[in-house]
Amino acid sequence: MQVRSVTEVTRYIRALIDTDPELADLWVEGEVSNFRRASSGHCYFTLKDSGAELHCVMWRDRAELLSWLPEQGDWVDAHGYISVYERGGVYQFYVDMLRRGGIGGLWQEFLELKERLAAEGLFDEERKRPLPKWPRRIGVVTSPVGAAFQDILNVLRARYPLVEVVLSPSLVQGADAPASLVRAIERLNEEPGIDVVIVARGGGSMEDLWAFNNEQVARAIAASKAPVVSGVGHETDFTIADFVADLRAPTPSAAAAAVVPDIREVRAQVRAMVEALKELVSAQIEAYRSKLAQAQRLLELYAPHRLIAEWRQRVDELMRRAQVAVLHRLEIQRAHLRGSLAKLEALNPRLVLDRGYAVVQARISGKRIRSVQQVSLEEELFVHVSDGRINTQVTGVMELGRL
Repeated sequence: MQVRSVTEVTRYIRALIDTDPELADLWVEGEVSNFRRASSGHCYFTLKDSGAELHCVMWRDRAELLSWLPEQGDWVDAHGYISVYERGGVYQFYVDMLRRGGIGGLWQEFLELKERLAAEGLFDEERKRPLPKWPRRIGVVTSPVGAAFQDILNVLRARYPLVEVVLSPSLVQGADAPASLVRAIERLNEEPGIDVVIVARGGGSMEDLWAFNNEQVARAIAASKAPVVSGVGHETDFTIADFVADLRAPTPSAAAAAVVPDIREVRAQVRAMVEALKELVSAQIEAYRSKLAQAQRLLELYAPHRLIAEWRQRVDELMRRAQVAVLHRLEIQRAHLRGSLAKLEALNPRLVLDRGYAVVQARISGKRIRSVQQVSLEEELFVHVSDGRINTQVTGVMELGRL
């Protein structure tokens, strides 16, 4: 028995295909799917119809001759040859010429459903619901064995490990997938406390994602009790589920990131809020301390004991001023009294008598004699001198002018 290597078998198959004249020069019509132009300039895409798919390659030198590039769903006529890509072990259609055809069947169906649901308002922004800021339970509709579910779990664990994930398993590809997706969404509607739902699967061709272009799936998403985030395929893939969901994410991982906050950002915000709160509390305490100190100063200023002390000082001051005023007044009065005494002393008759003068008084009437006209001969008089009185009698009178 001869055992052949994989390379030998693949080369044998390639030789068979390359020598077939039917496959060396042919035109193929089909719907374009997953068209991609690499950085090298080469184009890779799939031609398909309702029964099969054909992987195609168009080299850069041939692609540069085209005045247009096909898009998803274009129906084209392609010319080229069939050969085998040995390293991948697949046969491919090497295209050297493209011309426009009609619209592919699947793409036409997609556009018709999209237009009909849009007319009903299922894609309107007004019906889009905001996502909860702090979800506690997240429902996930996807295959439990697919990479998409693991990607979602990894992102949720890294960003927000506090959340609870409720998986509602579903088929995500094939004829039974639409009904399975609808049941999975309905199960989450019956689950209590679901805050948001992620409907997801990994990338693939338009056929692989076709379950998410189903009308029943679209209506189930629209009827979901919780907001729905669609994370189907890659960033360039669009499905009806993306348009009807409350939020479209480019990938399952991006969908997981969209429904939860980043715990690191939350921690940073909490730290910033704590610092801001500390500063605010410190400022408030300092303000209250300032007000308290001011109130204490006012209290001390208007305190009764302080007022009493001030009034006591005022009384002492008034008493001192009164004493000064009284003493000053007494001193003035004493001065006046001394002046009056001096005047009286100056007018004291005794002093006059001491200088040799005498006071003459009538003995009978007691009147002082100031003029010779007041006396008569032989009248008795008293003559007062400094050391006593002399009793005398008038013997004669002489006026001053006759002296």
